[in-house]
Amino acid sequence: MFDWIQHIADWVVFDALHLEKENHLANALNFFIYDTTKILILLVVVIFFMGIVNSYFPIDKVKNFLSRNKLYGLEYLMASLFGVVTPFCSCSSVPLFIGFVRGGIPLGVTFSFLVTSPLVNEVAIGLFLGLFGLKTTLIYVVSGVLLGTISGAILQKLKLERYLTPWVKDILANAQREQDIFQEEKQTFKQRLPVIWAEVVKILKGIVPYVIIGIAVGGLMHGYIPEGFFEQYMNKDNLFAVPIATILAVPMYSNASGILPVVQVLVAKGIPLGTAIAFMMGVVALSLPEAMLLKKVMSLKLIGIFFGVVTLCIILSGYLFNIIL
Repeated sequence: MFDWIQHIADWVVFDALHLEKENHLANALNFFIYDTTKILILLVVVIFFMGIVNSYFPIDKVKNFLSRNKLYGLEYLMASLFGVVTPFCSCSSVPLFIGFVRGGIPLGVTFSFLVTSPLVNEVAIGLFLGLFGLKTTLIYVVSGVLLGTISGAILQKLKLERYLTPWVKDILANAQREQDIFQEEKQTFKQRLPVIWAEVVKILKGIVPYVIIGIAVGGLMHGYIPEGFFEQYMNKDNLFAVPIATILAVPMYSNASGILPVVQVLVAKGIPLGTAIAFMMGVVALSLPEAMLLKKVMSLKLIGIFFGVVTLCIILSGYLFNIIL
């Protein structure tokens, strides 16, 4: 769907600027152009779509349903499964995360989606199947879904809504006021569009600087950090290889399909599969660019709690993988 953006990025970097493909700056710039364009398009489309949904969908009823009905954790599982069918990277998932929060979905449920969406998707499953076989793929998919489900449930129990930024709280208040106006006046879709679009522009103005900074950091890491840099820390004789691999993965930034070939190389060099997968999960589900994007919607304390809970779950998954496989 986004191949045309890649062609534009390639033309700008390699044809217009005449940079060599092996050049670190070329790789970083190519990554920056592609991801910035893709994520900005996703931002506009997702926020606009969620604005339409929110204008018709009763926010208060969603909140009441999720708070009064005992779903026995199924809401977290459903959010994780929805994450599986949305092939977004961690930064691309942030717009939907904002839309969920704005739509009255509990914070823990949105976290379940935010964890699983970049981690498990159709492309990653296909590559995983081809590289590691059916058994490993099934364990990876199940563990990825459980990781999102359990993380979301834990984070919901901590009642972290108070750590959302004032910017998000203002958006939530505006969303409720807009819906009240829509319902009271029974406006047509055409009449609602200016209000919806105005809200899209407002949200974009608040997010875009963080998007650009976050992707720029990711581009620099993508272009300049060599693939073999972390291998020395993840050998099978190191008892702490799994937590070290997970923590060292956080500064990096890639999607699941982009990091899987690296995982294959690590495994081929004798690094345990569980350790390599923990490294992959850390790169995909947690990243510095994602944290910079989330800074607009979460306080530093909330980002720290979110990263801490998911990191702990990834480390446990890595050790479990090493035992099973």
